Amino acid sequence: MALTAITHGITLEQLDAWGTVADLGSEILEGEVRAFGKMTAGAPTDPVSAAYFGTTKGKFRMTYPFNEQATVVSGELRLTDESTGHSQQFKAGDSWFVTKGTPVLWEVLSDSFVKHYYAVA
Repeated sequence: MALTAITHGITLEQLDAWGTVADLGSEILEGEVRAFGKMTAGAPTDPVSAAYFGTTKGKFRMTYPFNEQATVVSGELRLTDESTGHSQQFKAGDSWFVTKGTPVLWEVLSDSFVKHYYAVA
């Protein structure tokens, strides 16, 4: 067993380039929205995984392919559950949980943001 500290203040420069969010199955609505990440447990295709994930500023839409608990470690964004219209702003230290299949509109308000997530397929 390993213990991994989740570090606040992580920036995109500390992560690996993962292309754009469109390469990951999202629909980009504004900006280029480049994606970055670094796995902390498992792989994206595993039933359970964890990672840092961040993007550049922009707006995109995705339907969640897994259940996720996430905490923002840097930056600021607004998430809108498109099935209910509920919208909430998140900044470093804030967390959320979203269920698989939820359509979410992402608005990255700062130049970039990074979260750490735990996902269960």
